[in-house]
Parts: sequence; structure tokens; C-alpha cells
Amino acid sequence: MRECVCSPRQRVLLVLGLLLAALPFGRSAAAQELNCSVSVNYTQLSGSDYGYLQELEQFIHEYLNEYAWTEDTFREYERIDCSVQLFFLEAVTLTSFRARLVVASRRPIYGTAQSTTVVQLSDTDLQFTYARGTPLIHDIERYDPLTSVLDFYAYVLLGMDYDTFSEMGGTPHFERARRIADIAQAQNAPGWTQLGGDRGRSNLISQLLDPRFRPVREAAFAYHFYGLDHFVADPDAARERVLEILNRLEALQQELGRQYLLDLFFSAKSGELAALFLNSNLSSQAYDLLSVLDPSNLNQYSPLVN
Repeated sequence: MRECVCSPRQRVLLVLGLLLAALPFGRSAAAQELNCSVSVNYTQLSGSDYGYLQELEQFIHEYLNEYAWTEDTFREYERIDCSVQLFFLEAVTLTSFRARLVVASRRPIYGTAQSTTVVQLSDTDLQFTYARGTPLIHDIERYDPLTSVLDFYAYVLLGMDYDTFSEMGGTPHFERARRIADIAQAQNAPGWTQLGGDRGRSNLISQLLDPRFRPVREAAFAYHFYGLDHFVADPDAARERVLEILNRLEALQQELGRQYLLDLFFSAKSGELAALFLNSNLSSQAYDLLSVLDPSNLNQYSPLVN
């Protein structure tokens, strides 16, 4: 195996990679960081021929998957599985559109053949122009209504993934995302202002880099590493650690109220948390915490006390 300088994320994944080392890979060279599936849906548009928008699917796929977003060396099995779905909502003109972007990522669970959702979010405030055949050009120092959003979420996905492998490991990627947001805000670009709502891009990156929200990012590492990655080896100890995490998140919620990062954590983890504590001696305690932390998913937690 070729030696490389590895990030904390990669050192953990190297264990998984050793299990696969005997298998032939499609290519031996280091791969890019993202392994992103992309879909484009323009069926909601009517009145003109917008079939050319289908080409964006391949363009965005190449844009995200063929670019080196970090200086780390990724092998094929280390690439971050993610998805990007672009839903066109309205054609303002023949080449100007409103759209919704749904992004998500997953990471493997050590000791299993399973993976877990790290984040899934929906951005409903995407506005950009696109004409047939227009190339997508990387330049994070130049604002572009479409590529700046793609760049922003690429770094958010990277940061959130790195946070699950080392405590606060995603900070450099979140800093890059904040730089993109700052440039967009300087242009008064739609979808980037703090007035865009508490679920907007600016609020997201502000919370990710705000020291007050450090417990949420610490929870991301502890939950994935001590909870999920160690669950097969010692499920009781893993549940105890996850219960500690939930107690810390409850304290944060009491201090700061319901916040976007908490919503993202529980929207990704609600079903998994319910399954983790089901039929355990901690199920009742877990239910008491989860019913307060995540009341919108109470139906998923109810089996813990039934």
C-alpha cells in the first residue's frame, strides 16, 4: 500500500481500508474527496423547452467529483458518499431560475457493512441564471450564483464528515465555507443574508463556527466514534456514551433554545437513535431526553416506552 500523509479522518478509515486491501480497485491513483450522486429535476417548469437543463446533471457531477477540495490524499474507499438534488421551482426568465437544493452525506460505521447519514438539508433559496452549454468554473474568490452555492455546500459536507472522525476536525473546511459566504454577502446576493431566516446558509456557517455551538460539533464526533463505531464491540458502553451526549445537548438547548444545528443533527439521527436504544435498559431515559430534544419526531421514539 502506498504511504501517504493522512488526516485524522483518514487514519480511522485506514482501518476499514485494510479490510478491503486485497480487493482490486478500479484505479490505483488517489481519488478526489467526494463521491456525489447528482440529480436535476425540472418537471415543475412549463411553457418552454427546458430539456437542456438536463445537461446540468453531468456538469454538476463533474464539478463536485473531479475537483480537489482539500490537500489530503483520499483513496477510493475513503471518498465521502453524498448526494445533491436540484429541483427547479420557477423560471423567472428563459435563463433565470429559482430552485431548491437538497444535499446529504453518509459515512461508514466501523465494524459493519452499514453507513449512517451525517447530514441532510434543504436549501429553498437558490436563484441563478443558466444558458445552454455554460461551463461551471471553480473560483471560490469570485461570487457566482450557482457555483458559489455548490462550493459552499461541498465544504460544509467535508467539514461535517471530518467532524465525525476527529473532534472539531472540520474547522478548516467550515472556514472556507465562511469565506464563500462573506464574498456572497459583500455582493448582497440573494440567499446569503442573515435576514434570510434562521435556516439559511449564513446562519448555518455562523453556528458551525460559533464557540457557543461547540457542544454540537463535539457531539458529532462522540456520537459517531464512541457510539456507532464502538457499538458492535460493546453496545452497552456505546449507549451510555450516546446518553451522555444527549444530556449535553439538552443543556445546550436549555441555554440557547432550539437551533438549526440541533435540528440538522436530529433530522439525520432520529430513526437511528430510536433503534439504538430500543429494548435496552436505557430506553426510558433516552425517551425522556429525546422527547424534549426532538419533539417533532416523537412518533419514532414512542416504541422506546411501549
